[in-house]
Amino acid sequence: MVDFVNAGAARLIHAPVVGPVVRRSMVVIRYTGRRSHQTFQTPVNYQRSGNDVVIRVMAPDQKTWWRNFTGAGGPLTLIDFGGSDRTGHAVAERDDRGRVTVRVGLDAE
Repeated sequence: MVDFVNAGAARLIHAPVVGPVVRRSMVVIRYTGRRSHQTFQTPVNYQRSGNDVVIRVMAPDQKTWWRNFTGAGGPLTLIDFGGSDRTGHAVAERDDRGRVTVRVGLDAE
């Protein structure tokens, strides 16, 4: 079911009519799993401030992707972000209320 929902969200990002609106707050990220070394892609909502991107993980206990970015974090790619793929370093933090935020510092273009 999750794969179905994610595939639908990813298609919306590239839809001709609604895509530009959806891309203002949603992007597909690509990353490599720490243990599996497999490449994964998933759509996420984000907010951008300059060269920083903030991803607030909804229902973090039901998701695992963000755990790849705990501690020192790791590399992440934002697919077709502003017209091109952008790479950066992502670090996930859980606050005292259980909320998870992934902060991505974008690499220079």
